[in-house]
Order: sequence, then structure tokens, then C-alpha cells
Amino acid sequence: MGTKEEIQEDVAIAEKESTQHQIILYNDDVNTFDHVVDTLISACEHTLEQAEQCSIIVHYKGKCGVKTGTYDELKPRCTMLLNADLNAEII
Repeated sequence: MGTKEEIQEDVAIAEKESTQHQIILYNDDVNTFDHVVDTLISACEHTLEQAEQCSIIVHYKGKCGVKTGTYDELKPRCTMLLNADLNAEII
């Protein structure tokens, strides 16, 4: 068993992890790479390279985590993705 400080640190890490969520972007057969890239740049503040990499992962793997944060931070970003006709959810 760890010291009191180690236990408190483990609890703090667990609490932080439980408040972190992720936006998952799913592949579709409708949107172009350019549209997905542009939307990731505007909605998730990705660099061009990040947005392109996520688009490629989504295309080949079917989904990709595109942004991590608290639910309240991610909700408006996910809404922007959905409003751009992309398939996304917060997990």
C-alpha cells in the first residue's frame, strides 16, 4: 500500500481522467477531405497537418479522436462538426 501522498495523487489523477472526454469523428461517404480538413481547423483549432492526419485516419480506420477536453469545452466544438454535416460524438 502506498503513502498517503501517493494515494492522494492517484485519486487526483483518476478524477482528472474522469473529467476528460474526447470527440470522435466517424467516416462517411459524403464529405470531401477538404471539407473535413477545413472543418477540423475551424472547429477544433487543428493545424493543417493535424487536420489532414485525422482525416486520413478517419478514412482508413473509420473513426478518430480529434479533440480531448472537458465535456463543456467539447460540446460547442462537436456541435460545429455536426452542423457541418460531419458524424461526431463526445465520449
